[in-house]
Amino acid sequence: MRDEPLDPFANDPTDPAAGLFGGVPGRPLADDERDEVTAELAELDEFQRFLEPTGIRGVVFDCDDCHAAHYVAWELLRSSLHHVLEHGHPRLHEPAYQPDPDHYVSWEYARGYVDGAQADDHD
Repeated sequence: MRDEPLDPFANDPTDPAAGLFGGVPGRPLADDERDEVTAELAELDEFQRFLEPTGIRGVVFDCDDCHAAHYVAWELLRSSLHHVLEHGHPRLHEPAYQPDPDHYVSWEYARGYVDGAQADDHD
């Protein structure tokens, strides 16, 4: 099952977005890149498991391309990471419309929160 809409221009030589990635389809990920994305997916599962019950809806990233903060919900981020695994490049993105920053945390914050919560579980 796909978790993203089908591309209406798939295999269309007149695709208006063909040049967005240099006109070159994504290359397969190297083994270390694939391992990194797979590890990020595992971390994301942990982040969501620990943080969603506290009201956190996802992760915020500072985008180097457009110089804006991107607020990304758990499922959208998971879908995007799967897209990278399948296609070798990230999806095009657009900042969320009026997100509440109080409901999003950075990747580093999420990692620290989960590490702390797991340490408390072992005490």
